[in-house]
Amino acid sequence: MKRTEINELKKRPAAELQKLLAEKREKLRVLRADLAMGKSAQLKELRDLKQTVARINTFINAGNR
Repeated sequence: MKRTEINELKKRPAAELQKLLAEKREKLRVLRADLAMGKSAQLKELRDLKQTVARINTFINAGNR
C-alpha cells in the first residue's frame, strides 16, 4: 500500500472504513480458501491484504479514542 493510499484512509470517516474493512476481510477469506484448495499461490496479495486490514483496524480504533 502506497503512502498516498494510507493518507487517504486516515481521512475517511469511520463508517466508510467499516465498510471497506468488511470488503477486505471477505476478499481475504476467499483468497485463503483458494490458497488452501490449491487454486491460487498469491502469497504477496495475501500478505498485503492482512496488512491493509490491520491498518484499517488501527485507524478505526484511533478514531474511537
